[in-house]
Amino acid sequence: MSKYLKYTKNFYFLGLAFFLAWMIFIDSNSVINQIKLSSKLNTLEDQREFYLERKTRIKAEKEELMSNPELLEKFARERYLMKKPTEDLYVIVKK
Repeated sequence: MSKYLKYTKNFYFLGLAFFLAWMIFIDSNSVINQIKLSSKLNTLEDQREFYLERKTRIKAEKEELMSNPELLEKFARERYLMKKPTEDLYVIVKK
């Protein structure tokens, strides 16, 4: 037991213990914050990949719609409920 008390009275040991406690728990760049930030970075990178894939899919759909007027008319009728002036429009809502 006296062997351990000898180390706790040592100035360098106390300084090192204080420094480690400061770096792990108190500092703004602490180890805990670094772990949280790295996990958030990984989730953001996954979201970035998802949105890049979605962007390419939407671009392909846009190109397809702009090249074919019949598809554009079908898209406008289905998505935005557009109609010709002489038509009646009935919306069926599924519950």
